[in-house]
Amino acid sequence: MQLIDIFTLLVRLAELAFAAVVAGLNGEYLRATRATDSWLLGRQIYTEVIAVFAMVTALFFLIPLQAYAHILRWPADLVLSAAWFVAFGLLVDWVGDSCGNVFDWNTISFRGAASCSQVKATIAFSFLSALFWLTSAIMGLYFIRRKGPRRGQHGQGQRGGGGYGGYGGRV
Repeated sequence: MQLIDIFTLLVRLAELAFAAVVAGLNGEYLRATRATDSWLLGRQIYTEVIAVFAMVTALFFLIPLQAYAHILRWPADLVLSAAWFVAFGLLVDWVGDSCGNVFDWNTISFRGAASCSQVKATIAFSFLSALFWLTSAIMGLYFIRRKGPRRGQHGQGQRGGGGYGGYGGRV
């Protein structure tokens, strides 16, 4: 396995872990507020849907596929990154100043009511997930542009790819 395959595998595993954390924290918040009108929980529902979709996509992208499969991955990475940035923005806007400054991590505690801590952790992991999906998209686009079509022995075009995450490896 090449170094880029290992790095891509670690990025994909981080994407999966961040999405699982967001899904768990946000799911707990949705469970605790299940008596609330669903229109008022739209931001959390959107975030939960994106988290589940990201987990499924990350698991699928961990499967090593053949050449040309990686061409479809970077656009999906870019779309998921944008969706995570939207979720991040929606949650930051929703919290506002009700839990203090959103980026003030001194108010996070593991005791007592976890709602502010939970929401801030969800916001943080949403942002990290957005960054990691964007990193995957940039890596994918870079490796597709860098490798380009190569000539095989008989003049057939070949592309590298197919490793973990689809951006490294060999055909």
